[in-house]
Amino acid sequence: MRLTGKSALVTGGASGFGAAIAETFAQEGAKVTILDLNGDGAAEVADRIGGVSVKGDVTNASDIEGAVMAARRHGETLDLVVNNAGWTHRNKPMLDVTEEEYERLYDINVRSIFHMTCACVPVMREQGGGVILNIGSTAGIRPRPGLTWYNSTKGAVNLLSKSMAVELAPDKIRVNCVAPVIGATALLESFMGVPDTPENRAKFVATIPLGRMSEPRDIANACLYLASDEAEFITGTVFEVDGGRTV
Repeated sequence: MRLTGKSALVTGGASGFGAAIAETFAQEGAKVTILDLNGDGAAEVADRIGGVSVKGDVTNASDIEGAVMAARRHGETLDLVVNNAGWTHRNKPMLDVTEEEYERLYDINVRSIFHMTCACVPVMREQGGGVILNIGSTAGIRPRPGLTWYNSTKGAVNLLSKSMAVELAPDKIRVNCVAPVIGATALLESFMGVPDTPENRAKFVATIPLGRMSEPRDIANACLYLASDEAEFITGTVFEVDGGRTV
């Protein structure tokens, strides 16, 4: 198993990409801790995979610190962190996005990574290294209209991952970003801005050369590779898991 002896913390792990990442990491031998605002959902996934869960808000520094402590208690170290939690406003003209929506976007998609970095990097430095994976998006590479402010947060995540990688390399902390294309998650209808019907899905799928949306397993498998020792010389990448969307 590729993550035997590793301790992992996954945010937003109660459903969607995060749940698949947590499950895959556990199957590969990692001791997994899940942080999610949906405490019941996080507990359900954790129970299924033999992990632990923490109910918490990724925009709250104290909740992040508590999750890092819980992960260390569960796994004795903190080797892997996946900043997966994210949110979007509904697809609509940029001038229709409220200031409240804008602030929530940056709090969840960007500020959460700031809090996690402040909490986990000292731990990883002390133990001699680690891996941080940030879930970005193809939206920060090849943006779709109607999601301008969301796109900007993912552009920030994509770039900050590269900058973090350069700064943390001397500490043997690898940082990479996984950039999924649109997938069938709870946020799908918000991304599309129209009802989730086969006809509307087909319009988005038509822009993806491999002919389908991303699945949670696609993102989980990409994270598994980047978290594993097989990727020990890979840092600062934005790994596009997009079926060719950004080509």
